[in-house]
Amino acid sequence: MSHLATLISDLALILVCAGLMTLLFKKLKQPLVLGYVVAGFLASPHMPYTPSVMDTANIQTWADIGVVFLLFALGLDFSLKKIAKVGGAAVIAACTIIFCMILLGIAVGTGFGWKRMDCIFLGGMIAMSSTTIIYKAFDDLGLRKKQFAGLVLSVLILEDILAIVLMVMLSTMAASHNFEGAEMMESILKLMFFLVLWFVVGIYLIPGLLKRCRKLMSDETLLIVSLGLCFAMVVIASQTGFSPAFGAFIMGSILAETAEAESIERLVNPVKDLFGAVFFVSVGMMVDPAMIVQYAGPILAITLAVILGQAVFGTLGVLLSGQPLKMAMQCGFSLTQIGEFAFIIASLGVSLKVTSDFLYPIVVAVSVITTFLTPYMIRLAGPASTFVDSHLPERWHVWLERYANGSHTVNHESLWKRLIVSLVRITVVYSIVSIAVIAIAFRLLVPLLREALPGIWGSLVAALIIVLGISPFLRAIMIKKNHSVEFTTLWKESRANRAPLVATIILRILVAAGFVMFVIGGLFKMSIGLVLGVAVLLLILMIMSRQLKKQSILIERTFFQNLRYRDMRAEYMGEKKPEYAGRLLSRDLHLTDYVVPAEAEWAGRTLGELSFGSRYGVHVVSILRGKRRFNIPGASVRLFPQDKIQVIGTDEELAVFSKDMEQASALDTDVVEKSETILRQFKVDENSPFLGKTLREAGIREQYHCLIVGVERSDETLHAPDPREPFMVDDVVWVVGESEDVYKLVNEQAG
Repeated sequence: MSHLATLISDLALILVCAGLMTLLFKKLKQPLVLGYVVAGFLASPHMPYTPSVMDTANIQTWADIGVVFLLFALGLDFSLKKIAKVGGAAVIAACTIIFCMILLGIAVGTGFGWKRMDCIFLGGMIAMSSTTIIYKAFDDLGLRKKQFAGLVLSVLILEDILAIVLMVMLSTMAASHNFEGAEMMESILKLMFFLVLWFVVGIYLIPGLLKRCRKLMSDETLLIVSLGLCFAMVVIASQTGFSPAFGAFIMGSILAETAEAESIERLVNPVKDLFGAVFFVSVGMMVDPAMIVQYAGPILAITLAVILGQAVFGTLGVLLSGQPLKMAMQCGFSLTQIGEFAFIIASLGVSLKVTSDFLYPIVVAVSVITTFLTPYMIRLAGPASTFVDSHLPERWHVWLERYANGSHTVNHESLWKRLIVSLVRITVVYSIVSIAVIAIAFRLLVPLLREALPGIWGSLVAALIIVLGISPFLRAIMIKKNHSVEFTTLWKESRANRAPLVATIILRILVAAGFVMFVIGGLFKMSIGLVLGVAVLLLILMIMSRQLKKQSILIERTFFQNLRYRDMRAEYMGEKKPEYAGRLLSRDLHLTDYVVPAEAEWAGRTLGELSFGSRYGVHVVSILRGKRRFNIPGASVRLFPQDKIQVIGTDEELAVFSKDMEQASALDTDVVEKSETILRQFKVDENSPFLGKTLREAGIREQYHCLIVGVERSDETLHAPDPREPFMVDDVVWVVGESEDVYKLVNEQAG
């Protein structure tokens, strides 16, 4: 009971101090993280004038749990699909900042004569800006809706995921004390292997499990199940040589793709806040005032390195991505602080016993100083950009403008690029899953069967089970995309494309054959020729099997439905815009939602009667009515009060149209997948059935249920189609419709 009493008294002291400091810092309009750090300092043994924590070991255990919850919550707010949405500008900026800041941190540490591990960990600490602090600063300054703020938040998304990767790499380096390139590459490949494996398996299994148990899930049950999954992945990550925080992040990112993600995040937040507070308090407990005074010089130097480094390298990274100078400096000046990940990386170094005692309090002091300076640095960005712009040589102005314009050049989609990327993705993912199945089978299944079945029968049954287990994935590697739109279009387009296309098939067959030969060769002592013959026979059976084809398609369909269900459900409900909406922005077209007011004069009238196209220049893409959704509605469809309509048009056209319209929400439906609308383009050539026909004569809307949103002709920009103007050779036509209808249209006009 004495141990329990000590733990309770320590927690009481921590939470009371944290509560008082949060109230004070809330009053002062400062980040709560700093309040927790100050509370930890007051409760630490280094502060003789206040009560101190008696058992720091127990508190450290709670702090480790806090890191797990922080990374789990970060994963819930994170989605791998966000990486695809942030754009190339954020990728270039984030990679530039992290690489340069790590090198700067190593240089600063080396200048002070610190150990190599101290220098490397310092580089990792100062490379990551604080998402929490920047969010708060943008809210306080009213900058969240500014264009540069969106780019900064995209950079922070990438920094969060790269921070996880960096933690894994630092853990590997700390464990081996080896910095050779080969070992580092091995660690990165291992990380990528398990990352893909866990994500693919998790997305395939967990959303389906939660969906089947949805009726049994109360808030209490959902919380327990989600935390159970979180800590199960923590254990798995630890067993495979990764940090527990990495496992928590992975499970959070998997659960982020489920329909229950918002509920899980809401339930986990109070628990995360509690343990997160304990973690940040433990950070403050590590601060020794005497050590801060002793290392005042390094603290000042690192503070200047963070502020100047983030400002310069952040600006450089955004400039390299093709953004103007003012936006680049606004982004760079916004990132001039360190926060949560600096503490987490510092605690990682302490737990691994590879960093010196002085590094932790130095980083905390630097974080406090840079946090307080963040609002001032954001305000300074505007005057600083004006000053730099006025003193730049004219030729530099011309070069920057030319570079920015060149980076924004719009290129049409390359069929070869899309095909190769898809093939590489399919081959890598299914190969990783196959490797995992084979590894587990050889470790667990084969010894069991060989012991249970005498002679060759144990190996024979094991080989059969393993090959059957990986056969859906091998078939997908060999066959997938061979009948896709990209493949067939390239095949018909030119005879020169056929040899490379056949080569892609042969290479994938060789990959699949390699897996089968490995299994057979590992279980039986046979000649290479016999192994190859058996492998070829099995591959032929896989290709010919209709049952295997159905199973392969079902596996992939289930995975992608789980992966995209949350977004598609939100799109169906009108809570988010379709994927193609963002691509229209670069062509001065917008997709906007409106609700038909009950008092509107067009309520109860058909779209043909209203003639929105001729009156306003806008087009109705979808209508959401209660639990029903109508994509690409025809002229005979009527509008009713409270219908939610999605409309495409320019800013000027939508401004006129929106006078009598208001935004609202829509209801849910279970039928989601079939309603997805996509944007694609096709080129009118000499053999096109639409050549010489007007929009009305082509019958694209009536026959294919697709909508032409624009036509590009010669050097002209995308413009709305004229119903009376015939299509000409080399016209690039942009169409919107349901995926099946769009692909049917594109294929028929290409054939």
